[in-house]
Amino acid sequence: MNIKLLAIGKTDNKQLEDLINNYIKRLGFYIRFDFEIIPDIKKAKNLSESQQKEKEGKLILNKIENSDLLILLDENGKQYDSIGFSDMLQKHMNSGVKRLVFVIGGPYGFDSQVYQQANSKISLSKMTFSHQMIRLFFVEQLYRGFTILKNEPYHHR
Repeated sequence: MNIKLLAIGKTDNKQLEDLINNYIKRLGFYIRFDFEIIPDIKKAKNLSESQQKEKEGKLILNKIENSDLLILLDENGKQYDSIGFSDMLQKHMNSGVKRLVFVIGGPYGFDSQVYQQANSKISLSKMTFSHQMIRLFFVEQLYRGFTILKNEPYHHR
């Protein structure tokens, strides 16, 4: 199984980008992982929230293949602890899914078409974090999940 993370807009903080890349490198020991940035919508200031979500939604859906399992990182999604998240990853690996795609939306969330195509939603917290920070939190939790599955000491059960 491959895992892909899609996110809208580039990270403008070099230190944050370095931390994200550190976990992406670590993930390479466990699984094929791709992180793809979808560029920000040009002239977004001239668009309404719904227009921006619609445009971002089309860009997201263009990156999704029919065989993908699509999981949105969404404030209204299911919350897991780290062990529960690792169990969810294992379940999907056992199911024969070829590619698991997680998506971090834009500043206004997801368009209804993206919600309709999604297989599920997860939330990393009830708190609100910047879309930049969520990238780091997600790749760290993904790495943690694989260390749990391999019974390695990173998680300290």
